[in-house]
Amino acid sequence: MKVLFVASEAMPFAKTGGLGDVVGSLPKELNKQGVDARVILPKYGSIPSELSGKMNLIATLTVPVGWRSQYCGLYELEHQGITWYFVDNEYYFKRDGLYGYFDEAERFAYFCRAVLMVLPQLGFKPDILHCHDWQTGPLAAMLKHQYCDIDEYAGIKTVYTIHNLMYQGTYPSDTLGDLLGLPASVFTGDGLEFYGQVNFLKGGLAFADVITTVSKSYAQEILQPYFGEKLDGFLAKRQSDLYGIVNGIDYELYNPADDPDIYTTYTWRGTNKRLDNKAGLQAELGLPASKQTPVIGLVSRLVNSKGLDLVAHVLEEILTLDVQLVVLGTGEHRYERMFADAAFRHADKMSANILFSDRLAHRIYAGSDMFLMPSRFEPCGIGQLISLRYGSIPIVREIGGLKDTVKPFNAETGQGNGFVFSNYNAHEMLQVIEQAVLLYQDRKQWAKIVKNAMRSDNSWRSSASEYRELYEKLVSK
Repeated sequence: MKVLFVASEAMPFAKTGGLGDVVGSLPKELNKQGVDARVILPKYGSIPSELSGKMNLIATLTVPVGWRSQYCGLYELEHQGITWYFVDNEYYFKRDGLYGYFDEAERFAYFCRAVLMVLPQLGFKPDILHCHDWQTGPLAAMLKHQYCDIDEYAGIKTVYTIHNLMYQGTYPSDTLGDLLGLPASVFTGDGLEFYGQVNFLKGGLAFADVITTVSKSYAQEILQPYFGEKLDGFLAKRQSDLYGIVNGIDYELYNPADDPDIYTTYTWRGTNKRLDNKAGLQAELGLPASKQTPVIGLVSRLVNSKGLDLVAHVLEEILTLDVQLVVLGTGEHRYERMFADAAFRHADKMSANILFSDRLAHRIYAGSDMFLMPSRFEPCGIGQLISLRYGSIPIVREIGGLKDTVKPFNAETGQGNGFVFSNYNAHEMLQVIEQAVLLYQDRKQWAKIVKNAMRSDNSWRSSASEYRELYEKLVSK
C-alpha cells in the first residue's frame, strides 16, 4: 500500500496547529503497520536550516498558473524513517509565516498543480493521495478532470480529510479557470461553486473518493446546520463516504517518562513525581508554592471558538476558588489583555504568558493538576490528548473530539479520565471546575483519575489501523 500525504504543514518542518501534528506523526505509525506512507509539503523559507540543508534536489519543471509558467523544484529528504518531498518556489513560499497573504488562492492552486505534475518524478506511484484541509481541496478535482486519461495516473484514489470545516478557502469565480485550470462544468452546486464563489474545501468534498474527519462525533456534528458551516446539506449527500477517525498524538514526542523539557520525568506508576513538576512550574512562574492548591492549565490559541468567552464571564469567580491559573497562548487582543490584566490583579493566583513556547507548554502539561478546554466546537483537539498523557485532568465541553476522548470520572466505579459539561454555559463550566477542585482534596480518588488519564491510549496505533483498513477498502473497489 503506497500513500502520499499532501498537506500545507507538518512537524517538524512547519506547523501552525493540529494539522501539522497529524501530518507529522500519522505517517510514522502507518509505516510501522506496513503502509509506505510519504509526505509532500511546500518548501517554506521558515523550515529550520538543519533540515532544509539536508534536502536533495531531484527534479525541476515549470507549472502553469494562469497565463504564467512558474518554476518548481522538487526536493527529497529521509527523516525519522519517512520520505518527505518538498515543492520549492521562493516567490510563493519564502515568506514569514505560512498563511495570511493576499494571494493564498494562487499559492495553493500552484501547490496542488505542482504536486500532480511532480508525481511521475518521485519514482513512487501512490495508490492513494491523502489530502488535508482547504489548501489541497482542489487536487481531487484536478486529478479527475485533468489527468483522467494519462496512464501514469490511472487507478490513483483520493482521501480528503477535514481538520476544521470553518476554514474553507473561498475565492472569486474566475479562480476556477485562471488558477486551477478547471472547466466551467465543475462550477456547480455539486462541484466547487459556493454562493457564487470557488470553494477550495468543497472541491475535496465533491471529488475525493472518501472523506474523513478527525473524530467520530465531529463527523456527525457537521451534518447539522450549527456545525456544518453552510455545507451540512452537501455533506449529507456524501454521508456514505464520510468517516470519523479520531486523531492521536505522537507518544515519542509527548512522553513524560523521558521529556527533556519538564522538571522531573515520571510514569503513571509514579505520579507523585508530578508534584515536583508542579513545584517547578510554580517557582518558574512566580506563583506561591502549594501542593494543596490545584493548578489549572490553559494552553490554547486565544480565540472565541476555544470557549474563552465562557472563561471571561466567570474568570473572577474562578479566581475566588482555591486554585492557581496558568495561561499560555496568543490570539485575539481582547483575550490577551483580559488574561494579562487578571494576572496583574491576582499575581498570587494567576500567571498569563502571552506568547508561544513549546517548552513551557510541556511544563504546564506536566505541572498542572487540571487542564481547561471549554471549546465552542472542537473537531478533535490535541490539548486534551496531551494533558491526559501527562496526567493533567481535562475539564472539557462535551463536543467533537473532546466527547470522544474524555470520559466523566465516576467516583463510585473509579472509571473515567476527566470532567465534562454539556451546554455552552459559563456557570455550568464553573460548576464542573468546582467539582474538580473538590475532588482534588480526596487524594485517593485523585490518584485514581490521574492513573486513568495517563493509561488512556491516545496514541496513533488504533487510529492508524482504521486509516489502513479504509485505504485497503478503497483500493480494492
